Amino acid sequence: MEMSNFTLFDPRCRQEAPFAIAVIMQLDIFGIVLFSVLTLMATVSMLVFIEECIYIYKKVPPNKKSVIIWVTGAAPVIATMSCLGMWVPRATMFTDMTSATYFAIVVFKFLILMIEEVGGDDAFLRRSEDKSLKISTGPCCCCCPCLPNVPITRRSLFILKLGSYQFALLKLVLTILSIVLWTNGNFSLAEVSSTGAAIWINSFIGVLTIIALWPVAIMFMHVREALRTLKMVPKYAMYQLVLILSQLQTAVINILAMNGTIACAPPYTSQARGYMMSQQLLIVEMFIITLVTRVLYRRQYDPIPDLDDVEETKTVLTPLKVVEIA
Repeated sequence: MEMSNFTLFDPRCRQEAPFAIAVIMQLDIFGIVLFSVLTLMATVSMLVFIEECIYIYKKVPPNKKSVIIWVTGAAPVIATMSCLGMWVPRATMFTDMTSATYFAIVVFKFLILMIEEVGGDDAFLRRSEDKSLKISTGPCCCCCPCLPNVPITRRSLFILKLGSYQFALLKLVLTILSIVLWTNGNFSLAEVSSTGAAIWINSFIGVLTIIALWPVAIMFMHVREALRTLKMVPKYAMYQLVLILSQLQTAVINILAMNGTIACAPPYTSQARGYMMSQQLLIVEMFIITLVTRVLYRRQYDPIPDLDDVEETKTVLTPLKVVEIA
């Protein structure tokens, strides 16, 4: 109770986040070592990503280069932005927006990656002929098993892509709008009242996020067995882990900080300290995910064999073999 009262009533806890020079000047030996190690982790994450980009550029087919670079860059970009926010607390809003906007694009790119691993739009439609998509899956309709399956057509595939693409586009638009409103004094992450712009923009982004994740989940449920030999299941797990850690974990810590549960420690306000804790956790987590992701995507990208039309034979394709059914 005493610490909570200190957090709520100490005037230093109501100030803005400290400047970078104030952060540097208050570091003790432990703080210097901690910040140095975390900065090294973020730097190594970006160097590993750059090395992976060189490998992808040389070894990966042209139709997959872009999407794989975008997807594998999620963890290093978030780690780098978190490191910048840790050193410059007043830039946290911008670093978080950059990370969130990048991940919004990754959501769409991961959907495209699964389609390209099958062989592209035409190959996916040809190999999924007479099949259907199960739409009773998370995060929207996991509790609605009675929903009918949707036939796989070019139109349904376009709708899935559109569902994820809208998040990438609108997230960028809303980020720019938030920055414009912030410069005019109308946007503040600390303002949670119904009259503030932040609560409405963030709520709308939350809805867009759920809508965008749904098509990715639908596509994964459809292709996970066919792409199991390409390690699509652990790749999807890493994608989901980045989502949970960068969005849900950060949101929980920020809510605790805004409620005063996380005590302020001058020069850090309660909210600034919450942001710092979130950033430090993310750097470590994204560093580990970067290394795991490198292993998952480090493979020889051989083309998937084409299907031959065989009379009176129905074929079910997996990435590395064709199973014949009489």
